Amino acid sequence: MSKPRLRLILVVAALACGAGLADTLVAQEASNMPGKLTLSPEVLGGPRQWTSPEGLTSALQVMLLLTIISLAPAVLLMTTCFVRVLVVLGLLRQALGTQQLPPNQVLTSLALFVTLAVMTPVWKQAYDDGVTPYVQHQIPLEEAWTRGAAPIRRFMSEQIERTGNSDDVWLFMRYSRPETEPTTYDDVPLTALLPAFMLSELKTSFLIGFQIYLPFLIIDMVVSSVLIAMGMLMLPPVLISLPFKLLMFVLVDGWHLIVGMLMESFTALGS
Repeated sequence: MSKPRLRLILVVAALACGAGLADTLVAQEASNMPGKLTLSPEVLGGPRQWTSPEGLTSALQVMLLLTIISLAPAVLLMTTCFVRVLVVLGLLRQALGTQQLPPNQVLTSLALFVTLAVMTPVWKQAYDDGVTPYVQHQIPLEEAWTRGAAPIRRFMSEQIERTGNSDDVWLFMRYSRPETEPTTYDDVPLTALLPAFMLSELKTSFLIGFQIYLPFLIIDMVVSSVLIAMGMLMLPPVLISLPFKLLMFVLVDGWHLIVGMLMESFTALGS
């Protein structure tokens, strides 16, 4: 083999080794570089894009769901019949004198199911009027909020008006100081309507609890009078009156009457 050919082969081999080494270094450098995070256009679009129907991606839907779950207790307490039902059931348990029976979990679950039965028409109308048109790109977000809140506002205002507690609205209106005096409940801001509704529910539930207490109070008084007349002063009257109260409550189907009375105490939507 001649020397020029040998030199050519050595040069080609050196160039090949250099190219391979360069590729290796580039690949190694690329692997050591930090990865770049690519954000979707929905995330980079800002709040207006996030609240648009197209921007409700799966990640944002999960975040929105978590936010709703965290606010659900406050919404449940302030805009539904849950307060009245739970307070009445608690007073009923105290009137029976059964201490912790039924347990708090049972009373809360019963109050939740009663609330679900009463509020389902309201929530359905709010969904049909507000959420459905917004998802179908028929109305903007502000109008969807107004339409969706209208059935709930109507429910709260009807309960306040039916129980005669409209003075509670004016109590909070004095502190809200609106620019114009409202003529209807639709003009009342939520900052005044929500606490007025809760105050009205507390008043109504205590009145119902007083009516429930009376029969059991009569039984306690009769048993106490009989024990005093018999000279059995050391025997606790509660120990004797509890079986009679339970017997009376079961015979008149008390749970059916109480739950039925609670559901009838609320004004049906559109009535």
